[in-house]
Amino acid sequence: MVAPSRPKTVVIGAGVVGLSIAWRLAQAGCPVTVYDRAKAGRGASWAAAGMLAAAVETEPGEEKLLALTLESQKLWPRFAREIEAASGISIGYRDEGTVVVALTRDDAEQLRFSYEFQRSLGLDIDWLSGVEARRREPHLRPGISGAVLSPKDHQVDNRLLGSALAEAARRAGAVLYEHCPVREVELSGGRARGVVSDRGSEPADIVVLAAGAWSREIAGIPASYLPPVRPIKGQMLALSMDPAAPLVRHVIWLPRGYLVPRLDGRLIVGATVEERGFDDKITAGGLLALIEGAWRAVPAIEELPVAETWVGFRPGSRDDAPMLGPSGIDQFVVATGHHRNGILLTPITAAAISAYVLTGRLPEVVTPFAPDRFADPHRPTVRRLADSAIAS
Repeated sequence: MVAPSRPKTVVIGAGVVGLSIAWRLAQAGCPVTVYDRAKAGRGASWAAAGMLAAAVETEPGEEKLLALTLESQKLWPRFAREIEAASGISIGYRDEGTVVVALTRDDAEQLRFSYEFQRSLGLDIDWLSGVEARRREPHLRPGISGAVLSPKDHQVDNRLLGSALAEAARRAGAVLYEHCPVREVELSGGRARGVVSDRGSEPADIVVLAAGAWSREIAGIPASYLPPVRPIKGQMLALSMDPAAPLVRHVIWLPRGYLVPRLDGRLIVGATVEERGFDDKITAGGLLALIEGAWRAVPAIEELPVAETWVGFRPGSRDDAPMLGPSGIDQFVVATGHHRNGILLTPITAAAISAYVLTGRLPEVVTPFAPDRFADPHRPTVRRLADSAIAS
């Protein structure tokens, strides 16, 4: 018997990646259950800044990743409208663009190098003088050396996005179990057959692993098939601006860090990058670095009250790119390792993984990011999902 076109699917992880996959599958008529160790949308998705920065984040060696991020960026305006209509929740999508600033001559030299590289890839970015940058953002420090404007690098309120995706998934028919971690993936006959949680065992035709930095914490999967993902700690804080007269309107990338203004007046300041496992401590040094970096660019922030501080754990892979598609175990699919691009890549990840679950095929733009690029060449192989048999 060939795999049914509407397979029962269990998604492990209710961040924006897992929720968006569940939503798309439920829309297609699949029975879907989503499990999460905490409240839906409260992991890395909650801790993120919501930047959709395909252009200004691109570095040498990331040309293949750029193709994926640009494709997802193109999907975002329609995706935002669709999720708002499906959930009834505004997700704070903003299209003012992103400004990257150079504060010193050394910063300007580095920024010019990045600008020339990104322009060589055909990206839509423009060089601004310091005066032109301050016309767009008057509270930038006088005398900055230059800036780059990326009009297509937008932002979304990631916390609202998580809430909206959870609501849309529920309305489409998906079942969410929050504060209910999956303890084990059940394997039998060389394929995934369901999961075990505190609620007991739940059978499934397909299991999707979208647990972010926690993707290796689940029992039942042989170590050689677990995606090589690790937590990358990021400390962040939010300041409170007057929503009617915000200090900042664009997303601003700094020599060290970034500023992301929200419609409600919050100004997100981020973020440290630390290889410290799941250490969730806020440190004086981390906050000092963030505040000093922001103050050097926008001195007026010193009068703003601190609204919140927090730590998040980006799911990092060996090459800082996501792992999307078949795991090597039949009927067990991976969608993790998005590192700093989880919010940006949400639409393309949802489209690609739901298509794979339904058809057994990945879109061409996603194939360079299949998990088997990290596979042990000596581990046993299995059949493709589309060719596998479902036990009756």
